[in-house]
Amino acid sequence: MELTPRQQAFLDALFDLYCELGGPVHYSVVAERLGVNRFSAYDMLRLLEQKGVVASSYALKDEHSGPGRTMVVFYPTNRASRHLTRLRDQIANRDDWYQTRQRLLNQLRQTKEGSYNKTLREILARLPGVKTPLAYCTEMLSVLLLNMAQASQKAGQLFSYGLLSSMVVEGQVGLGTLAGFSLGSLMSFHADDPSLADKLARHIREFQMQLGELSEESINRLTAYAQDALKLLERVR
Repeated sequence: MELTPRQQAFLDALFDLYCELGGPVHYSVVAERLGVNRFSAYDMLRLLEQKGVVASSYALKDEHSGPGRTMVVFYPTNRASRHLTRLRDQIANRDDWYQTRQRLLNQLRQTKEGSYNKTLREILARLPGVKTPLAYCTEMLSVLLLNMAQASQKAGQLFSYGLLSSMVVEGQVGLGTLAGFSLGSLMSFHADDPSLADKLARHIREFQMQLGELSEESINRLTAYAQDALKLLERVR
């Protein structure tokens, strides 16, 4: 379900007021909370009702009874609660991802040319504890780049940063191609450590699967991270 930022603001206000007041909320209270006209609040809550995230009922006005003494009140539906929980989880995951991103960039910044393998193994050891697909793909993207930098070093070749940079800006397709290149390098440069090669191969296949599940926004974040990581690895040379 997609809500505009304005619709989301009204739903957030209604949800908070419902929790604070312990029951359905009159639209004028929502209007006061948001600093808008009460008729605008009424129209927006009716629109949210059509979307299934708000419901309405009639209640007696305070200290009155009898015909004509009711008022319309609104409250969030179970669907709204699920939506807000999912949205807040996404925000929390986004904050966690920024911490993951910064930690990885700091780790790559401290990596020396001869220690690609050490950093790669450290990241691999963390992967079982990674909780979200975006964080996992970010960690794995670091592994892919380190693996290719190490392969180039063993072959006595320059790591083609320009080629990889042009590849990753292609989004999901480019990142998938990068994973394929990194997988291909395993056969030639990790024959001396079959257990590491097997672990890398399994994680690369998992990366390719999870990549296909990411949203466009997450792919954009991953692409931006890849470009920053490449710049750091280029400075290691």
